[in-house]
Amino acid sequence: MPSPSLLVRWSSRRDFLLAQAQVAAILFIANLGNNFPNSYPRNDNVNPTMFWVVCGGMAVAALATMKHVDSDPRRGVQLLGRAQTEEWKGWMQFAFIMYHYYRMFSAYNEIRLFVSSYVWMTGFGNFLYFDIKQDFSADRAISMWLRINYFPLLLSFFLDVKLELYYVVPLHTTGFFVTMATCWIASWLKESRGMSYWNSRIAALVLCTVAHVAFYETDAVNLLSLASDEYLFRFQSDKYSALVGIWSGLFWKKLGAYMQWAYNGQGGEKVHAKWIQRAAGASLIFIWWYGFGFLTDKYTYNPVHPYVFWMPVAGWLMVRNSSKYLTEVHSSALEFFGRITLETYVLQFHVFMCKNVQHIPIVIPGSGPDGHPAARFLNMLLCGFAFVPLAAWARRVTVTTQNSVVELMKEIRSGGKSQELPSHSASEGVQLVGGGQNGNGAKS
Repeated sequence: MPSPSLLVRWSSRRDFLLAQAQVAAILFIANLGNNFPNSYPRNDNVNPTMFWVVCGGMAVAALATMKHVDSDPRRGVQLLGRAQTEEWKGWMQFAFIMYHYYRMFSAYNEIRLFVSSYVWMTGFGNFLYFDIKQDFSADRAISMWLRINYFPLLLSFFLDVKLELYYVVPLHTTGFFVTMATCWIASWLKESRGMSYWNSRIAALVLCTVAHVAFYETDAVNLLSLASDEYLFRFQSDKYSALVGIWSGLFWKKLGAYMQWAYNGQGGEKVHAKWIQRAAGASLIFIWWYGFGFLTDKYTYNPVHPYVFWMPVAGWLMVRNSSKYLTEVHSSALEFFGRITLETYVLQFHVFMCKNVQHIPIVIPGSGPDGHPAARFLNMLLCGFAFVPLAAWARRVTVTTQNSVVELMKEIRSGGKSQELPSHSASEGVQLVGGGQNGNGAKS
């Protein structure tokens, strides 16, 4: 009896087609938003006071939605658990968007740090995934490429926008494939050359490090200018972010063992370890700020950033995870926002702001640059109430597209033979800047 046709076997084909119809609707809305007729230049919206007001409002919402989940006894205390990672991404993304909206020039160095933190997560999370799962399949590569690039590429094409506007997307894509290649080399050294786990991993990471240095510290880096000067700048700014994330992933089990000793061992938490960890973390953040972060000239700060960004990242993780309770609590509001970072990142330029992020839409009459502060604030909220649900919708249909394509690929290879499909969480992919123990750059 002949096997059913490919289209019959592709059980998610209807979901795929419905998702594409919804993507078309989202693109249509984004185009309307980007060309909103009534707007004013974003440079007329410089307002540091409102930046801090809205960030304070988000802090209140974060505290009001704090949720405590006991550690799984089988896993113990988790350093940078999935929910905490989404929370981290969420508050950084919120600040990033408001930095754009209110032209908060004085926060440039901190925002630069947030971008590097996202790219760090890509190297870190994908290392954990590949090191554990050993999944170097085309399915994984294509699935992650789709998750990161599908929606931004469509936006770029249909809105006639240069892809470099979404510069974080190629940063994450490159970080993913560099991590995948590094982990494949490590696996090959262990399985085919008989090297031990640690020797194979260190050898692969040393090779990756040498390749980074050979490219970024020589004239070879100028090859990026063939694509654009913007890419040259952006890749140089984060030239070691994913690499540091990969090295962090390698030693994460060691750090996890410390967490069990300090916060989950016999006799309860080690009070001295807790406060030493907090003091060390706060010191790293202070050293970064005192030595580099306070610099007001971005042209002075940018060249040193790739070499010092790790200090506040490490410091934040040390402070944020300095007790068992802190590892178990997170803000559900920020967690939600963290799950849609890719979509809020690309749509902010066209819906929350407009004309490719150069203008602020005026939806409420009288909310222009000379309007009453209350009207301007309400105008921002109204745009936000449209922008955030649209981003969440875009995420859902992108993930549906991703999962459907992965299923189709498996059906093509199987030729009609039954295969077990991956779970939704295993194939979901990066949230901008995301992933984690399931390979999404930061537990997305």
